[in-house]
Amino acid sequence: MKVITLTENTVCRPDLGSEHGLSLYIEACGHKILFDMGQSDLFVRNAETLGVDLAQVDLAILSHGHFDHGRGLPEFLKINQTAKIFIHKLAGEGHYSARPENRVADIGIDPEWLNDSRVVLTEGTVELFPGAVLFADVTGSELRSPANDTLLIQAGESYVCDPFLHEQSLILTENGHRLLVGGCAHRGIVNILDRALELAGAPMGVVIGGFHMSVPSTGKSIPEELVRAVAARLLEQPGTVYYTCHCTGSEAYATLRDAMGERVQYLAGGGIVEL
Repeated sequence: MKVITLTENTVCRPDLGSEHGLSLYIEACGHKILFDMGQSDLFVRNAETLGVDLAQVDLAILSHGHFDHGRGLPEFLKINQTAKIFIHKLAGEGHYSARPENRVADIGIDPEWLNDSRVVLTEGTVELFPGAVLFADVTGSELRSPANDTLLIQAGESYVCDPFLHEQSLILTENGHRLLVGGCAHRGIVNILDRALELAGAPMGVVIGGFHMSVPSTGKSIPEELVRAVAARLLEQPGTVYYTCHCTGSEAYATLRDAMGERVQYLAGGGIVEL
């Protein structure tokens, strides 16, 4: 298995662009997968630089309905004429962020995109192909990140905290290797990992994704003691290596690195992970 980071907040080489967002290209089990599409066409331009042919992708996944993961979708549809795109059925229902002075910003995707003929609406757990399981049915609530507190959905005339029922993660299994891929881990990386272990019946070798430890509107980290509590739980998994990025934040990553050492790495744009 191979993962190439097409778009992330930072880059590890000067010929790539960066933006607040995430897009990953994955080769596994004989398939070519696009996981998230960032917030613009940057992932397309970076893919060209990295030698990735997005026209050959045979399926795409949107991890959740936020703009920094999904607003690049129309660009992918222009380039690729055949791939199915797997999106949770609630991803287009409207997602917002609380801002100062009682303002609310739209951070969602266009719900009309879910009507495209190539979009497959998902819920619960779905086997995409042998060795690939996409799941959204995370029920745990341990070590919840307060960085979620400003992220909202609309309920009637008011806004309430988003429960992130539209968030989905991917388990890939090939030749004895197990990989868990997520977007922002809004449901909590500990809880998502617990559900992945239930579904796979064995520990993950590698986990990739943002851990949402940075408050979106301020960039400030969640409390250090919470970051360290998450790190302690992640270290309980025997041998699992974590590649985090995007919404984890530099301050929280420094704390994770201090607590976890080589078991956690930062995955910038252009970064490659091979299993």
